[in-house]
Amino acid sequence: MPATHHSPAPPTSSKAKAAGKRPAGGKAARPAGERSSPGSPRTPTTVGRIPVLDVRPVVQHGRRPAKAVSGESFEVSATVFREGHDAVAANVVLRDPAGRPGPWTPMRELAPGTDRWGAVVTVGEPGHWTYTVEAWSDPLATWWHHARIKIPAGLDTDLVLQEGAGLYERAAAGVPDGQRPLVLDALAALRDDSRPAAWRLAAALAPEVVAVLVRYPLRELVTASDAMPLLVERERALYGSWYEFFPRSEGTAERPHGTLRTAARRLEPIAAMGFDVVYLPPIHPIGTTFRKGRNNTLNA
Repeated sequence: MPATHHSPAPPTSSKAKAAGKRPAGGKAARPAGERSSPGSPRTPTTVGRIPVLDVRPVVQHGRRPAKAVSGESFEVSATVFREGHDAVAANVVLRDPAGRPGPWTPMRELAPGTDRWGAVVTVGEPGHWTYTVEAWSDPLATWWHHARIKIPAGLDTDLVLQEGAGLYERAAAGVPDGQRPLVLDALAALRDDSRPAAWRLAAALAPEVVAVLVRYPLRELVTASDAMPLLVERERALYGSWYEFFPRSEGTAERPHGTLRTAARRLEPIAAMGFDVVYLPPIHPIGTTFRKGRNNTLNA
């Protein structure tokens, strides 16, 4: 599944622009990262820094929508990985039929070492929804891992605490006002050089502080999958007991050939038998008459 990198493209320098000019007596060189097809302008190829692959559920590579019913919960999964040892995380974003994104749902690694991530999401009203998997670098989780190793060992203590303070300051800007004081108190503790390093780290790793930062993470290098289609139907589409009958057979003595109006009288008795879906077979024209020497079918 191709991914789109959310970071803005770097500005084009004057030298780079000059490199794309047509040289005398030759053809213009195609800039790196561009490809073209016959009859269409060249477009740059955008590749995400953190791959998001094999998003599921998917039907015919996304050409057909996956299906759910209103209120149903199901798992969205994807393969997410990156180069190096820094922490990576992922989440799912659902968009309703009006295109409004809902709160994103954090994903968890389904089996350590497999790079397979998943999350259970719940859909609402019937209609055409989409869902997207976003993967991103998690600098706070990376720092938590390093700090727990280096500070107890006395390695680069001042540098590690200074780096953590910078991350907490950035993260505090994305935390709601009601919970921001927790993060700011931890930030002040990280910068309090009158205290031992172990005490400063413990304040930054307090469970209530970490819980807030996990709920409102500091995300970098955000990469999104394609928006996958999802058709949400009413709950009745999930199961039902069907009853088939022919409306034309539901006539009266005066008018033997029944209509949809006369067939409606049978709905309550059918429901009383425990059926909740009525299936009407295709209604075809019937009857024949001679016209201009040929048999013609009459409309019902």
